[in-house]
Amino acid sequence: MIHYGLKGVIAAETKISHVDGEKGQLIYRGYEIGEITETYSFEETAYLLWNAKFPTNRQLSELKASLIDNRELPSYMIDLIRSLPDEMNMMSVLRTVISAEGRRNYGWKPTIEQAIRITAMTPTIIAYRKRHLEGKTFISPKPELNHIENYLYMLNGEVPLKAHVNALETYMILTMEHGMNASTFSARVTASTESDLVSAITSAIGTMKGPLHGGAPSEVITLLNEVHEQGDAEKVIRNKLNRGEKLMGFGHRIYKTVDPRSVALKSKLLAFSGEDEWLDLSMKVEKLGVQILEEVKPGRSLYTNVEFYAAAIMKAVQMEKELFTPTFTASRIVGWSAHILEQAENNVIFRPQSKYIGPVNKKEESK
Repeated sequence: MIHYGLKGVIAAETKISHVDGEKGQLIYRGYEIGEITETYSFEETAYLLWNAKFPTNRQLSELKASLIDNRELPSYMIDLIRSLPDEMNMMSVLRTVISAEGRRNYGWKPTIEQAIRITAMTPTIIAYRKRHLEGKTFISPKPELNHIENYLYMLNGEVPLKAHVNALETYMILTMEHGMNASTFSARVTASTESDLVSAITSAIGTMKGPLHGGAPSEVITLLNEVHEQGDAEKVIRNKLNRGEKLMGFGHRIYKTVDPRSVALKSKLLAFSGEDEWLDLSMKVEKLGVQILEEVKPGRSLYTNVEFYAAAIMKAVQMEKELFTPTFTASRIVGWSAHILEQAENNVIFRPQSKYIGPVNKKEESK
């Protein structure tokens, strides 16, 4: 029996995360995702995924210091960012510049220190490239800012609002890890050959670049823009459904009930109600959307997914569509590297088989 795309095939055991689409659960190292986003920071959650436990105060301070120390890019990377063609998209830039990190001594086995370095560098690469394309000077990392604050600061040159930092941090915690998805599988396959961490990460980035996996929630932005411009959310939603269009940001391929990431994100955003019009608008559209979908398509259980609120957050922090998937990647690097480290603990090379369906004897057929 052939399992096209390896769908449903269990290829590895993991202690990193668990996704239960029927129950609407996402668990990191034994902790429900809602508990994590309510209590812990990006840095603490990254430590959990890498070390299977939350850090002590001292360990957290050491991790923060290491992330700060590795934020700035070496000169050859800065030169590379400037030299790549302007039309080269950001995911290709990320893949190329991180690949250049391979000039350092990355060998087998991968280490947490290597994972920290790549995690720290990625937001800087994105921010420097963005500002280069805009013809603006690079903004150096600010050591007193945390990982998410510093990312927004380097992008825009201003210390960001607390509401924006909290919203983006919650989103990036929620997207750090999501089981054996396509890009994580790519990372583990590359690592299984005893290649280095940089190569495994660039494999994952190449996979994430594909629109079937890392596609940005741009359609949700379109929906929110329409509601904002017309001022009537119910009318926009009903018109779309009457035309037979999908309501983007509602429903999920894996989760058959509420997307736990959406619930966690909404919970955090409610705390900042009234502080940003786009976050407020998204909550209004979500409420109406769920009500109207239940009326029009009863029993389908079409709730908002994480990309719905992700779009609202990106709009609120004034992040262009071209940065959606790279920002997703900046968080998922933590999950990828955790899987690469886990693969190295008990490594077996991936060697799936294929079934040949071509001709057996072309010479005989031509007679």
